[in-house]
Amino acid sequence: MKDRFIYLLETYFENQLKPEELKEFNKLLDSDPVLKNEFEQQKRVKEVLKKMSLKNPSSEVWDNYWTIRHNRIERFVSWFLFIAGAMFLVGYGIVKGVESFIADDHSPFILKFGIAVFVIGLLLLGFSILREKLTIAKSDKYKEIQR
Repeated sequence: MKDRFIYLLETYFENQLKPEELKEFNKLLDSDPVLKNEFEQQKRVKEVLKKMSLKNPSSEVWDNYWTIRHNRIERFVSWFLFIAGAMFLVGYGIVKGVESFIADDHSPFILKFGIAVFVIGLLLLGFSILREKLTIAKSDKYKEIQR
């Protein structure tokens, strides 16, 4: 019964009650003083909320907001480009180093194989850590909390 009253109450305040629902709602109000009291309280709250309005922020607040937002975007893009460039250079250096090492005829095959496995493992580990950090950063619910 309480759930039905809550539904009817919300529908009443949204002005979407059908005629038969309005009759049912009025009947509930007439039959139960507790529900009538709750309705009156909700009605007063609705009236107060209608009269309330939000204060618009000053132009200084908006200017500061956009400055901070632009700074964050600029820093993010800068760090992203810096890290991407560094990864490209390090990767290119590793590839060239491995190519020259493999082309060297004086090194034993087992040493070449060991270094190749080490480099591949290092690259896979780096990509795995990077992927994990990016995945956690997207879904971290505590990222806004400062310590």
